[in-house]
Amino acid sequence: MPEPLTALPADTARQIKWVFTDVDDTLTWEGRLPSQTLIALEQLQQAGIHVVAVTGACAGWCDHIAKLWPVHTVIGENGAFWMSKRDGQFVTRFASSQATMQANQNALKSQIQELLNPYPDIGLAADQPLRFCDVAVNIGQDRPAVDPAICADILKNIHAMRVNGQTVHATQSSIHINAWVGEHSKRVSSEALLGTLSVALPSTVSARLSADLSAAQPPLKANSTPLVYLGDSLNDEAMFEWLPLTIGVANIRQSLPNLTHKPTYITRQPGGLGFAEFADYLLQARQNSDI
Repeated sequence: MPEPLTALPADTARQIKWVFTDVDDTLTWEGRLPSQTLIALEQLQQAGIHVVAVTGACAGWCDHIAKLWPVHTVIGENGAFWMSKRDGQFVTRFASSQATMQANQNALKSQIQELLNPYPDIGLAADQPLRFCDVAVNIGQDRPAVDPAICADILKNIHAMRVNGQTVHATQSSIHINAWVGEHSKRVSSEALLGTLSVALPSTVSARLSADLSAAQPPLKANSTPLVYLGDSLNDEAMFEWLPLTIGVANIRQSLPNLTHKPTYITRQPGGLGFAEFADYLLQARQNSDI
């Protein structure tokens, strides 16, 4: 089981330079961005700590986050692309051909809409028209939460789908079931982003970079500045497995029994309040050191 955040050694906390984090119910809470979270993001940026939002959120939402929030980069739609605002330019980089992704998305959308016919009260996410790649089923955004057994059944049936002979990937967050075609993921695109920035991964992490996202980039170094990932739900498990240092915000407790790979530490507060708690812990560790 995860240890309390206070068990994270101060020496480790003060070395962290990169914070990768989920968005929905990790930075947000109860459908909004708490002021404490926005302040925490600003303070981390001012301290030279880079925050990368890694989310299943749609391209339209990611565009907003990347342009207006104090974050370094946004990886969106579970790794389909990343967006970054640097030196007066806004750059979007896709995991594969945008045209191919959107063709696969249209075919997958038709299959999922047919799958949902027996569930008249369950539909696609309201922001589906703003998505580049994936198809999102609304299981908890601005609506009562869908029964977990029904979610599990929908997820199982989506996993059994094929689009043009290709496997369909799907994962469940606190508000959506996201499905897509392509070998990208939160983890693959996070590795690729770090490769393009020549940021070294922890020595315990293998560097399997996506060829599409990181072609011609320098190899990762053997040693690295510690990285951390924060999340709250089932779709964060691959990130919990990937990195040795991970944090769950308090609302992840309900998902812990269903996670094989659990976060290393857990906050006292939920959602964005837990993120702010983590940021404060990290910054306090720095202030209490000589470095």
